[in-house]
Amino acid sequence: MANETALEKKQPLTGDMLIGDILMQYPEASYILMNCGMACISCPSAQMESLYEACMVHMIDGEEVLKYLNYELGLIEWEDEEEKN
Repeated sequence: MANETALEKKQPLTGDMLIGDILMQYPEASYILMNCGMACISCPSAQMESLYEACMVHMIDGEEVLKYLNYELGLIEWEDEEEKN
C-alpha cells in the first residue's frame, strides 16, 4: 500500500453532506458558497442542512453548486457537458 491514507486522498463532496461538515473540512468553502447565493451559511440552522437542502431553500441548482464547489476546492476537474457531445 502506498503512503497515502484515506484522509490524504481527497474525495469530492456530495450533495447530502451537511453544510457544517463541509465548512469544518474546507473553511474556504464559505466564500464559494456565498458567491453561489448562500449568504446565510453561518446561520445555526444552515449548519444542519445538507448542501442540496440549502440549495433548495435558496432556489438554486444543487448539482451546479456541487460541481462548482468541488472544482473550486480542487477535488474534481471541470467537465463541460457540451464538450462531451
